[in-house]
Amino acid sequence: MPIDKFGNNYFDIEFPAIKSASVFYFNTPSGLRYEVRFGRRQDNILHATIVFGVINDEFEGEEYVTTNRGEVYGVMSTISEIVRTFMTEHPKITTYEFHAIDKEGEEDLNTNARMYLYRRYLPRIFDKSWHIDIQGNFALVKKQS
Repeated sequence: MPIDKFGNNYFDIEFPAIKSASVFYFNTPSGLRYEVRFGRRQDNILHATIVFGVINDEFEGEEYVTTNRGEVYGVMSTISEIVRTFMTEHPKITTYEFHAIDKEGEEDLNTNARMYLYRRYLPRIFDKSWHIDIQGNFALVKKQS
């Protein structure tokens, strides 16, 4: 397993064949296959939305489902490494957004457990030249001018 700049293990990443592409994959030891996708806003191509989740067939096509098989830290370290790689390949992007999708039974208005996890990892991805604004289950990260 590779190690990131913070000393955390992350899973092997399948990079897009073309550096300008925006979909990455990785597999966990438990057999989960994750997709990490960077979408661009039509009204601002320098604004990217980051979406990720499990894409295994066993989840019946439910897009971007997440699971907890004791691999959450490795998954988050891998996603962090993918975002850092994407940022290197796309240095002009000025805004990234993350949505922490509620698990069943969580309320939309409160910050959910996933956002608390993202809150922990966002400073590992973005240095002090970025401003992180978290409102409930939504995080907007902007390059400071």
